Amino acid sequence: MTAEDCGLLESFERALRQQKLSIAYQPKVSLKDGKLSRVEALVRWDDPELGAVSPSRFVPLAERHGLIDPLTEWGLGTTLRQWRSWREQGLTTHLAFNISAVSLQRLDFPDLIEGMCRSLGVPPECLVLELTEGATQQLIKLMDTLTRFRIKGMGLAIDDFGTGYSSLMQLRQLPFTEVKIDQAFVADLPAAHDCRLIVRMIVELANGLGLIATAEGVETVEQLRSVRELGCDVAQGYLLSRPLEAGQLIPWYRQFKRRWPELIGAESLALWGNVELDSLS
Repeated sequence: MTAEDCGLLESFERALRQQKLSIAYQPKVSLKDGKLSRVEALVRWDDPELGAVSPSRFVPLAERHGLIDPLTEWGLGTTLRQWRSWREQGLTTHLAFNISAVSLQRLDFPDLIEGMCRSLGVPPECLVLELTEGATQQLIKLMDTLTRFRIKGMGLAIDDFGTGYSSLMQLRQLPFTEVKIDQAFVADLPAAHDCRLIVRMIVELANGLGLIATAEGVETVEQLRSVRELGCDVAQGYLLSRPLEAGQLIPWYRQFKRRWPELIGAESLALWGNVELDSLS
C-alpha cells in the first residue's frame, strides 16, 4: 500500500469512527406519473484537509481493510432512521442502498439487514439493495444469500447494467427485481440510433422478466422523454435532482411535481391534472 493510501485509510477510519461521514439522497422518479419512486442513499466524505473524497477511492480501501461492514451498518442505519423521519412528515417512499459483494460473504448479512429494518420501524419491503454489475460477476455462488434477501421482502437492483460481459447470465441466475440502465447509453439519447436500440432491448428484457427498468444519468429533457417513450419505468439524474440533504427532499418534491408536466410535454397535462399536488406519498 502506498503512503498516500495509508494516509487516506487512516483519515477514513477516523472519520468513520467519529461519524464525520454524511448521506446524500438522490430521488428516483416514476416515469408513469412523476411520483417519487424511491430515494438512493449515497455515502459522502468531505474531509477538512482532503476535501470531498470520492466513494471510488474510499470504498475499495474499506473493502480491503475490514471497514466495509462498519461503513455499511453506519450508512444503512442513518438512512433507515431518515426514512422514519420522512414518514413522520407524511412522505413514504422506497430506499435504495448500495452494498458491497464483500459484505455478502457474511452468512448472517440478510438477518442483520432485516434486524436493522425491524428495530428502526422500516418495512423490509421498502428497501432495495443495489449491486454493481462488476460485483455481481462473483455472486453466482452466493445465490442462497441473495435469495434470502428476496424472501425477507427486500428488492435487489443490478447497477450500471450493460457495461459488463455476463449481464444476461446474471439476470437469469440472480434474483434481481430492478435493472439500472447505465448512463453511458442514456447520455447519447435520443440522437444515437444504436443506443435507442440497446435501451429498448434492455427494457423489453426487464419487462419480460418482471423487473423494473431504471434509466440512470438523465440530464436533459430530450433524454427524459426518450427513456419514457422507450418504456423505462423509473428515471434518475441531474435533470430531476442532484443528490440532496435529507431536509431538502420534501421541499424538492413539492416543487418537482409542479415541474413534471412541463418536463414530459403538454400532451400529458390531462393525466397529471388529476393528481393532488400537496400529497406527498
